[in-house]
Amino acid sequence: MKHKNGTAFGWVAGAAILLAGCSSEIGRRPTDTDISCLRAQMSAELKLSFPLAANTCQRMTDHNFVIGTKNPKPVPLNLRGAPDLQALADQYGYSYTR
Repeated sequence: MKHKNGTAFGWVAGAAILLAGCSSEIGRRPTDTDISCLRAQMSAELKLSFPLAANTCQRMTDHNFVIGTKNPKPVPLNLRGAPDLQALADQYGYSYTR
């Protein structure tokens, strides 16, 4: 009987972790574009400023792997079709593609 309870607890814990990954405060989700990530971060409950949202959403040349990389560089944000975000990127000095 204890084995079944442990398995059920594992499933519940796993589901909770997966659902927490859908929260916009967690960071960039795999399906997000740069624009959708920035908008989600800036409109979330915490209402991040553009620099904090950009740092959360910006991808790196090493694909954000921590181990085995040296000197990763930020990939310019793809802000095509978002003139409001382009203006903020200009204001704060972030590189982006138009």
